[in-house]
Amino acid sequence: MPLVHIPALLLSLTGGVRQEQVSGKTVKDLIEQLDKLHPGIRERLLEGDSLRSGLAVFVDGLVRREGLDFEVSPESEVHFIPAVAGGTEPSAVSG
Repeated sequence: MPLVHIPALLLSLTGGVRQEQVSGKTVKDLIEQLDKLHPGIRERLLEGDSLRSGLAVFVDGLVRREGLDFEVSPESEVHFIPAVAGGTEPSAVSG
């Protein structure tokens, strides 16, 4: 079963559990299964039927812009990470 790493901000919902193996074929399936084990996770990760803005999903070390419909394998590892934006291009920095 895929292994889902629980974001630190959600540990209060899991009683401190940092990872769970849950069944599912897509990222959305995994969230639904997590919510059955730890009610409230779905609302914290999703806005309606989309991943909450400001979050990115990584599957097997790669960001998956396909979002909730991305298919996972039984060996997958999934992380929900706050999205990082911004920054400065090196050419824009004066030295």
